[in-house]
Amino acid sequence: MKKDTKIVHAGRDKKWTGQAVNPPVYHVSTILHDSVADLKYALKNFKNKIWYYGRRGTPTHYAFREAMTELEGGHDCLIYPSGLAAINAALLSFLSSGDHLLMVDTAYGPTRVLCNKVLTRMGIEVTYYDPLIGSGIGTLLQENTKVIFTESPGSVTMDIQDIPAISKVARANDIILMLDNTYGNLINFDPYAHGVDISIQAATKYIVGHSDAMLGTITASKKYWSKLYDNSFFMGYTAAPDDINLAMRGIRTIKPRIKQHEQSALKIANWLKARDEVDLILHPAFPDCPGHEIWKRDFNGSNGLFSFTLKAGNEEALTALLDNLKLFKMGFSWGGFESLVMSFYNLKKERDMPNWDDYGLLIRLHVGLEDADDLIDDLTQGFEHFNKAL
Repeated sequence: MKKDTKIVHAGRDKKWTGQAVNPPVYHVSTILHDSVADLKYALKNFKNKIWYYGRRGTPTHYAFREAMTELEGGHDCLIYPSGLAAINAALLSFLSSGDHLLMVDTAYGPTRVLCNKVLTRMGIEVTYYDPLIGSGIGTLLQENTKVIFTESPGSVTMDIQDIPAISKVARANDIILMLDNTYGNLINFDPYAHGVDISIQAATKYIVGHSDAMLGTITASKKYWSKLYDNSFFMGYTAAPDDINLAMRGIRTIKPRIKQHEQSALKIANWLKARDEVDLILHPAFPDCPGHEIWKRDFNGSNGLFSFTLKAGNEEALTALLDNLKLFKMGFSWGGFESLVMSFYNLKKERDMPNWDDYGLLIRLHVGLEDADDLIDDLTQGFEHFNKAL
């Protein structure tokens, strides 16, 4: 089946849905077993989506896991209460004291905090690397390197990584390659076709799509599935059935939503590029974006997220712009139906590589599902306030 058809039908096996279109939402902790034989069978087969205990899963969980696996790839999927919880589970399942982690320098901010505040305290060595290093990552390997963590595009600056080149190095050295594939969602990037071993998503973003649930997912290749499953259970990870239900609903409409996000964002990015105040458009579809050629080769499209930098300005002028926007609201996260704006004053404080001072004042937009012309009008009046404050 084509991807559009899979999106509609994935996870809708009758063993999960019965006669309903959608899987029922099971609110349950304890699962009752009719006999000792039934209990023993559940104990022996719980990894195979057999009812055992609420934290292990119900048809609500199993249907969503099957849908994610069918649409993203891998051997199977596990569900977590947030994207950051999924990142924690992936790293802590495969790293131990004395191990070495290669972490991309453009990683999501909380991922960096996890590395610096938790992993290092546990005796795990972390080295941050240039997102554009490609096959050169081989020069950073150590005897104790166990995981290479990627995120493409990178957080805020949107740098595109050469995942196939990094995968080739990882496979040759039996190192696990992880990807934060939240930007790639289920439409824009196929992680397993490009050599990833473990793909992580903040399903909070485009999968849920409506800013009303927190959720994380990990799909894993067969080689690493069992260890991930066991460690995630030992750490107590699970997710609420209502949130999973919202994510399953979001899957069904993800393709048209992503396409509208993409079209509106491209229109606004091109409008920004023509403005005198704007210096650089950091959008993967634009040649100025680091790794643009790799994006053209490996990705199926873009979405509503991109950044841009300003030629001049100060904190007062930037504040005047942001405070006077009406449709672009300030708030963390992205991937919902609404447009969001965030500003970043000094990337050097959050990065290890030496070249981040070059960016200056940077604004990140998430372009929602509003009319693009209305959003342009909003930005126009925001720039009027910006210029008055200079």
